[in-house]
Amino acid sequence: MAVWGVGFILGPILGPTVGGYLADEWSWRWIFYINLPIGMIGFLMASAFLFDPPYLRKVLRVDWWGLGLMVLGFACLQLVLDRGEREDWFESSTIVAMAAIAVCSLVAFLIRELMAHDPILDLSVFTDRNFATGASLSALVGFGMYSGMLLIAVFTQKLLGYDAWTAGLVLAPGGLGNVFSLFASGIVTRVDQRVMLAFGCLLNAVSLYMMTSLTLGMDYWSLAWPRFIQGFAVGFIFVPMSTLTLATIRRDKLVNATAVYGMLRNVGGSVGIAVVTTLLAQRSQYHQSTLVSHINLWDPQTQERLTRWTSYFTSLGSDSFTAQRQAVGMIYRETVAQAHLLAYADDFWLLAVMFALVPLVLPLMRRIRLEPKSSPDAPDPERPRATALEEGGV
Repeated sequence: MAVWGVGFILGPILGPTVGGYLADEWSWRWIFYINLPIGMIGFLMASAFLFDPPYLRKVLRVDWWGLGLMVLGFACLQLVLDRGEREDWFESSTIVAMAAIAVCSLVAFLIRELMAHDPILDLSVFTDRNFATGASLSALVGFGMYSGMLLIAVFTQKLLGYDAWTAGLVLAPGGLGNVFSLFASGIVTRVDQRVMLAFGCLLNAVSLYMMTSLTLGMDYWSLAWPRFIQGFAVGFIFVPMSTLTLATIRRDKLVNATAVYGMLRNVGGSVGIAVVTTLLAQRSQYHQSTLVSHINLWDPQTQERLTRWTSYFTSLGSDSFTAQRQAVGMIYRETVAQAHLLAYADDFWLLAVMFALVPLVLPLMRRIRLEPKSSPDAPDPERPRATALEEGGV
């Protein structure tokens, strides 16, 4: 698991930094083009080096109806989440139509999967209490992780004026924090995984709480340090959560369970990004109206700032009337910037509270006691998969 986790370390380090370099030096389109050769290499390597274990080598019929309904439903859902905020959500007929198609397709998909002989996704895995709880937590963690990274990237570029490369460097310490938490893979078999997961979520909540103290004058290290803590916390989240969620799943259902587990994490991330961007816009408007209502031209501090800005623009060659209008414009710009700052703090507060509440549901899950295999032969598929991590199934 530790060696396997190296990929999760390199991803957060190389992704934002290389992506920022490509966006700055070439074009933002290259952050998409670069996936073409990487995807082809991945396809070739998977074809050459990956294979199914013996107990999965059987002929299965593909549930094409289920696959089509799943693709249509999640594609429309993704478009709703991506375009909803820009299109004013359900005020747009396009968003309403795509939402209706998504709901109908996903409901039909669930019905199809419950009735099909060889479903594309075996939903019976949700009868396992650990899996049902862990998969739900996976969506919640995806919600917080993806949206938190987006907020930091947008904040550094929109309010602090960082270029894409520097914004990527702010995100990179999360991968470095992962390096120091890799030992979590070694102790996951020796301690209660629920305690590890609770510690990781609470530590992540602390890092998000630190981000609620954002200022327009904060330096790089004030941003990088919470990201490092967040990366350190990830090692105590994903390893025990995967263990608790998948270790009790039967071997013959593990592939479907893993697919559902990963899918819910990605759906949670998409929903999280849509929610925080919508809240960001709404809370910015709210704080802007509140701050503007408290600005009084007769207030001594307001007068002092107006005088300072007027003097500045006068020194640049503007006449007194133009300088005063420019000074008022600068006061408005400062007000808008502070409103955006408060909106970012609200979003980080939401994510911090969400992670802090995760330990409350962990008693619903059973601790997994991993034991060495008694023989090198493949275990009975009907036996609960208590050695999932040792087999590389996670």
